[in-house]
Amino acid sequence: MENEDVPSAPSTPVTPGTPGAPLFGGFKGDHRGGFNKKSLLKSCKCFSVEDSMEEGRLPPVSCSLPPPPVSLTRKVGAEFIGTFILIFAGTATAIVNQKTQGSETLIGLAASTGLAVMIVILSTGHISGAHLNPAVTIAFAALKHFPRKHVPVYIGAQVMASLCAAFGLKGVFHPMMGGGVTVPSGGFGQAFALEFIISFNLMFVVTAVATDTRA
Repeated sequence: MENEDVPSAPSTPVTPGTPGAPLFGGFKGDHRGGFNKKSLLKSCKCFSVEDSMEEGRLPPVSCSLPPPPVSLTRKVGAEFIGTFILIFAGTATAIVNQKTQGSETLIGLAASTGLAVMIVILSTGHISGAHLNPAVTIAFAALKHFPRKHVPVYIGAQVMASLCAAFGLKGVFHPMMGGGVTVPSGGFGQAFALEFIISFNLMFVVTAVATDTRA
């Protein structure tokens, strides 16, 4: 038989998930006054039904629930941990490279910092956004992709994490700390120009990738 008897839904709408309530309400019958499988599934927003669907075969469910809200405390904590990992790992690699007379090489230094950033983004990005840098936080706030009232808290967490990482490195590697110090080798103008160009490239890539849904 093409038509199958289905219990009619109550006239009063019921909140989904209520005990004893039907999972799907508002079933729409066909022109003959009955219900069939195709009309039943088409009235359900949780299914994607195609006209060419075979009778008796249910399509995959595509329902999705919004993620639960994350508290500011968890966001700040994730930002603190992520920044600590990045500063500690990147600086420790530079110190070890100097201590071992360049055995890490430039590729090792870049890979260490890059892997640290990747790990932090994958582990804390869904919680805090993994800014890891006051410049990134300020850029997101300026582009209206981040609440401005949270900027001081984020920057405070990033600065505190950097200080904690520095003291941790001092406790582990003291007195061999020269490898983690970056000082300009040229004049003030050259250092300013290089910092400006590098920071511009960083902010351009981060804001373009993180704020554009097409990226």
